[in-house]
Amino acid sequence: METTLGQVEIPGFTTTYQRQQELYPAREPTWQPVHTVYVPAHQLTPATINTWAKTALRNLADWHRIRGRDPQSALPEKIVVRMASPRHRTYGHSVPALVRQKLTTEPIEDLRIDFEDGYGIRSTEDEDTERAANTVAAWHASGALPRRWGIRVKSFADGHADRSIRTLDGFLTGVIRAAGELPPGFVVTFPKVLMVDYLRQFADRLSDLEEDLDLPHLSLGFEMQVEAPQTLLFLSEAVTASGGRLRAAHFGVFDYTAAIGLPPHEQRLDHPACDHARHLMQTHLRARGIELSDGSLAAAPASDADEDVVALLDRHAETVRHSLRHGFYQGWDMHPSHLVSRYMTVYEFHLRHYEEYEARVRAWEEQRQEGGIMDEPATIKTLTAALQRADFALGIGS
Repeated sequence: METTLGQVEIPGFTTTYQRQQELYPAREPTWQPVHTVYVPAHQLTPATINTWAKTALRNLADWHRIRGRDPQSALPEKIVVRMASPRHRTYGHSVPALVRQKLTTEPIEDLRIDFEDGYGIRSTEDEDTERAANTVAAWHASGALPRRWGIRVKSFADGHADRSIRTLDGFLTGVIRAAGELPPGFVVTFPKVLMVDYLRQFADRLSDLEEDLDLPHLSLGFEMQVEAPQTLLFLSEAVTASGGRLRAAHFGVFDYTAAIGLPPHEQRLDHPACDHARHLMQTHLRARGIELSDGSLAAAPASDADEDVVALLDRHAETVRHSLRHGFYQGWDMHPSHLVSRYMTVYEFHLRHYEEYEARVRAWEEQRQEGGIMDEPATIKTLTAALQRADFALGIGS
């Protein structure tokens, strides 16, 4: 029997297609911070953001003076970004000039006040929680609060579930009391998720806090840390177990590399074992709409000597570039100097091929080839996403 295209009924198709859209939403790229800055709670002060910015600006000047015109430098002095199109304003500044502007106007995009590994076990946690809440409220009132912010609580896996929730409750209560609201951009980091049940338990506590604090349903989201090989085994299940609250997954390089038995000198972000873990995170979580972040370089300049500062910036730039090449567009920064190499490398990475990508997308839209390249639809989507990420990195459309 002849049929007209579109009239054939396939049993169960509609249900399956709807389920596909629920599980794997086709989302346009949105703004995502390029980093998360971790500051131990006991070290947090109202001056923290300004102090980081001033130190980073000094390190930028040091690097520019010493290595700025060295062709062997890992950081991109020579690139001059020139973008001009109907959709975008023109940039004629060097990457260092863009970084200097960024450090002056928005040095930190995402701040996490750390009550876990960077904080330890302290008898003053309640007092530090109240002080952190008041600091956040003051930043919010002055317009200095980063676009994304929050705390990292203690791990359930370490047996500190009660302390974890007590601190989170006290912090949220303190911020709302002092600020009169929960400022936008809040997220809580949930570390060392070794059992999938911890995700369910933590999500339930967030639901309780929403009710207690009169917050909208699902307004409290969290990011899980992937810090052990067993966590990789339930990544897909994690999304469901979180009850819709999982916003992101952050890779914890040092716990992970220790857990799989790497020797100390191989506990590094660019180790092949870390590549494997990151790729599994992409496989199980990216298609589910979960943001991904890489980990950190746990190093600061060995001294204020020029060679030590520059060596640290070059090494950090290498790890940032490695993450970017593997499709991880966010990472952790643990020291003010990291802001310099982070922004320098991010800007260079996103902008180096901007004009080429834009030309290829335009050629596709006009149904012609560009430079002999025969792009596929999937590649066009990737090119468009790369352009959007560059726009967000420079603050266009964010």
